[in-house]
Amino acid sequence: MSVIAIRPATPADVGTILQFIRDLAEYEKSPNSVVATEANVHDAMFGERPVIESVIAEQDGKPVGFALFFHNYSTWTGWRGIYLEDLYVAPEARGSGTGKALLSHVAKLAIERGCARFEWAVLDWNEPAIGFYKKLGAKPMDEWTVMRLTGDALAKVAAG
Repeated sequence: MSVIAIRPATPADVGTILQFIRDLAEYEKSPNSVVATEANVHDAMFGERPVIESVIAEQDGKPVGFALFFHNYSTWTGWRGIYLEDLYVAPEARGSGTGKALLSHVAKLAIERGCARFEWAVLDWNEPAIGFYKKLGAKPMDEWTVMRLTGDALAKVAAG
């Protein structure tokens, strides 16, 4: 069995991260939704004002997964948290403990940074992921509905 190593992403990993993002979009049945480029992922992670972080999971020195996350803030608790935007494990590494290792790594970062919570969204149809998360002790936030403005609707609200 291969040893799983988790390490912070470096600028050299941006292409790999973008490929994992595309692979995740394919898995989530939305392959044409990814419009991110290496340049804007690099800027978001390593630019003047970084807004995201990522860690890479490797087996035998080969990248097999990643977690991409950022800090959020709870006005109710008065503490920041970590929001997991993406978690992806390549098909050949699934079932090896890689997903759990990635989540454990980010959870440790949350604790080290004094975060009050660690949260993420999962698609309703993704029963394997939901079951995996529940086994870890994650609780669904069924009383919340995610809302989103994009494109023309975003521009219209912004214009008043």
